[in-house]
Amino acid sequence: MSAQPRLVVSAPASGHGKTAIAVGLLAATAARGIPAAGFKVGPDHTDAAYLGLAAGRPGRNLDPRLVGAQRIAPLFLHGAGSAQLSVIEGAMGLFDSLTGQPEIDGTAAVAAALHAPVVLVVDVAAMGHSLAALVHGFRMFDEMVHLGGVILNRVASPRHEQMLRTALDDIGMPVLGALRRGDLPNVLPARAHGPVPVAHRTVEASRAVRRLGEAVAGALDLDRLMALAASAPALPGPIWTPADVVGGEVFDQRPVVALAGGPGAPFTYVETAELLTAAGADVAVVDPLRDESLPAGTRALIVGAGLPEGYAEELSANRRLGNAVAQFARDGWPVVAEGVALPWLGREFDGRPMCGVFDVSATTADQTIAGYREATAPTTSTLAPAGARITGYKQHRAIVTPRAGTVPAWTWSGGNPEGFVWRQVHASQLGLHWAAAPEIAKRIVSAALAGPAPMSPPPRPQMPPQPQHQPPMPPAQPQPSQAQPVQPQPQQPQPQQPQPVQIQQVPSQPVHAVTPPADPAPQQPVPAESQPTQSFAAQPPTAQPQTPPAPVQQSPGYPQPAPMQQSPAHPQPLSFQPPAGYPQSPPADQPPAHHFDQPPIHLVDQPGQSFHQHEQPGSPMSQPARASVQPGPSHAQAQHQGRPEHLGSPVQPPGHLSGSPAQASVPPGNDQQPPQPSAPRPAASSSNLNDTVDITIS
Repeated sequence: MSAQPRLVVSAPASGHGKTAIAVGLLAATAARGIPAAGFKVGPDHTDAAYLGLAAGRPGRNLDPRLVGAQRIAPLFLHGAGSAQLSVIEGAMGLFDSLTGQPEIDGTAAVAAALHAPVVLVVDVAAMGHSLAALVHGFRMFDEMVHLGGVILNRVASPRHEQMLRTALDDIGMPVLGALRRGDLPNVLPARAHGPVPVAHRTVEASRAVRRLGEAVAGALDLDRLMALAASAPALPGPIWTPADVVGGEVFDQRPVVALAGGPGAPFTYVETAELLTAAGADVAVVDPLRDESLPAGTRALIVGAGLPEGYAEELSANRRLGNAVAQFARDGWPVVAEGVALPWLGREFDGRPMCGVFDVSATTADQTIAGYREATAPTTSTLAPAGARITGYKQHRAIVTPRAGTVPAWTWSGGNPEGFVWRQVHASQLGLHWAAAPEIAKRIVSAALAGPAPMSPPPRPQMPPQPQHQPPMPPAQPQPSQAQPVQPQPQQPQPQQPQPVQIQQVPSQPVHAVTPPADPAPQQPVPAESQPTQSFAAQPPTAQPQTPPAPVQQSPGYPQPAPMQQSPAHPQPLSFQPPAGYPQSPPADQPPAHHFDQPPIHLVDQPGQSFHQHEQPGSPMSQPARASVQPGPSHAQAQHQGRPEHLGSPVQPPGHLSGSPAQASVPPGNDQQPPQPSAPRPAASSSNLNDTVDITIS
C-alpha cells in the first residue's frame, strides 16, 4: 500500500481550459517548494512534456490501451515517487474516449483505477444555474468516480461568480477556484511544435509555464486542492520498476544507445530511457534538429514518435546528421524509427531531401490519420520476434509511398502492412510504449553488443516476366561475309556504393475520410485466445544475408535513388511492375482494421483550425469537441459487465504479446526479396477501429 496525494483534472469536453489549469497548478505548487509530478491520460507527448516542465520532473503518460489496465497504478506510483502532489490531466471529456470505449481507456477509467478524486474544469462564460444540472449529472453518472470539486473558468463578473457559486452550493459541490475572462493567458506555444520547445528548454516555454502558475496561484484555493489530493486512499499493489520488469542477466558491457530528444525532454515516452538503462545501455541524447553527429561510440539509435512532422524542413537542413544516420544504418547497426522518423529515413519528404536509407518518398496530406492499432510482427527484427503482438498508436499526416517494403514492420487485421525491416533497421509510423513490452529494451541492447549485421549477396529472386522493364535488344547488324547472331555486350563490374534500399513500388492514392472497401475473399482472423503465446526473446535477431542495393546518383549532401533509365553499363535494379491480371496490393495508407470492437478515430482538420490545439480560453479550439462516435456500453450495461473493476475488459491487454510465428509470410530479416502479392484480408466492418469518424479534439 502506498499513500500518494493525487487528483485528476478533467472537464465536460475539450476546450474548457484543463491543460492550462493543470500546468498552472503544477507550476504554482512547485513555486511553493512542494515536490509535484505531472501525468497525461492517453498517448499525447506534448501535454505530458509541459506538465513535466511545470513540475520540474519528466511528465509521463498513463494509457490503458497502450500499456494495459493492470499497469496503470504501478506506473503511476513509479512516476510519482516522493511527490507530495500528483496531477493527472485527462483527455477530452471526463467520460470520453478516443476509441469509443471510455470504460477501458477514458479519463474516468484511469481516475477509478487510481482511486483519485476528480476536479472538473468548466468554461462558464455562457452558463448560469444550468451549471448545477451539468455538474450533478457528471457526479451521478458513474459511482466509481469521485467528483471532489469544480473550477470555474472564464467567469464574466463578480455577480456572475456569485450566481454560479450559489447554484453549486445548492447541490453540495465545492468550488475550488474561479478565473475571470482573460485571467488564464493563452501563452503555451502552438500545438504544432509538440514537445520540442520543452525539449530545447526555450525561453518561450519556460515563460508560458511561469505565467500560468502565477494566474492559477491567484485564483485557485491551493490549500483545499492539496487537502482533496491528500484524501485519496493508499494504492495497493506493486510499484513498477524498470530493473524488475527487464529481468534476467544484465550485460556487463554498457553500449551507447542514442535516444532522440533534447536536454529538457525526449521524443518518446520517459520509460524508454529507463528500460534501456536497466537493460545495461548507456543512454545518450541526440537532437535530430541541432546535433550534427551521433554521440561518440553509438551502437544503436532510437527515434520515438514524439517529434512532430512540422519539423521536416529542419530535419532536411541538418544534412551532416542525416548522412551520419544513413551510413550508420547501412553499416548494419540497430535503428528503431517511429512516427516522422520513417519519412526521415526515406529519400524525400514534401520534396525536401532526407537521409536516403529507403527509396521512399512522403507527402503531407490534408487529413490527420490517428488511432490505435493492434499490430503483429510478420518477421523477426531487432525490435520484436515474428508473431509478437502489441498495441501502438499512430498520428500523422505524412503519406509514405510505398507504404511498406517486401518485409513490412507491422501488419494488422484488415489493413495494409506498414513500415520496413531491413538488416537491423525497423521503421514505421506506429509508436509504441515500451512499458507494455519491456523485453524490447533487452533486445536492443543485445543487438547493439552483437555489432553490425553482415551483408552478403542473396540468391537471385524469381519474378514474373517483366517485358516492360527489359531494355530492347539492339538490331542485328548485317556483316559483309556472313550473318552472325548479335551478342549482348558484357556488363562491366561497377564498384558498390551506398544507396537507398529498393522497395516495392505501390501507386500513391489520395487520402479520403471514407470507410476502406472490403477486399475480395475475406479470411477470418485467428482468435487471439487460440494462438500460442509469443514472448520477446533477449537474443539478438539472426542476421540474414543481404546485398547492397544498386548504385544511385548522389545529390549534394544526400544519397538519392537510381533513376529508372540506366545506361547499359550498369546492372538493372531490382524492381517490380505487376503484369496485367497480376494481384495488386491494396491502395496506400487507408486506415487499417483493428482487433478491438469499436469505431476507429480518423481525425480531420477543420477549416481555419490547427489539429489538437492547447485547451486555453480564447484560442481557436476553445469549443467543445464535436464527434459522431458510436458510444460503448451504456452505464448500466457496463456495471453488469464487471464494472466494479472498472478497467476490466475482455480485450487482451497489450502486454500479453501473443501470436504464432507461423503467421509470418515472409522470410525474417530480408528486405531484398521480390515483392509478393498480398493475401486477401478480412473485410473492414462498420464496427471496428478503422471506420471513419470525424472528430475535433483539443
